[in-house]
Amino acid sequence: MGKLEPLSHGALNRCFGCGQANPSGLRLKFFVDEKRIIVCRVRLAVRFEGPPGHAHGGIIATLLDEAMSKANRQFGVLAMTRQIEVEYLRPVPLGVRLLLTGWHTGAFKRKHRCEAQIANEEGVVLAHSKALFIEVDPELLQRISGLI
Repeated sequence: MGKLEPLSHGALNRCFGCGQANPSGLRLKFFVDEKRIIVCRVRLAVRFEGPPGHAHGGIIATLLDEAMSKANRQFGVLAMTRQIEVEYLRPVPLGVRLLLTGWHTGAFKRKHRCEAQIANEEGVVLAHSKALFIEVDPELLQRISGLI
């Protein structure tokens, strides 16, 4: 992994995954490398526990979904998850450094496909996902959300 640039993604401030104003959220910070791979270093707190000492499966899916969402966002694409597939390969431990990565694999019209993974410091992949996202009009989303 070479030089990392902070990802300016314009996320809503209270997003559970990346919103810095959400005190109960993950507060993830994303970067982009020169190959357009999304990178996030994360250490999960005990409040995200599922099995003793390990992350809850829903938190694992959330991490992967966030990385894939940012893989779209780096290209100015606002897209919502239509379908996600998660492979839980090994338990994801709490309190240790993890590497979350995501990448865009293709697009056709409004459909965007991405993949993501979580690995430990040794590079062992603990979870992997693939997803289909549907591009949405930001103004329409704001209107139906009552934000404008």
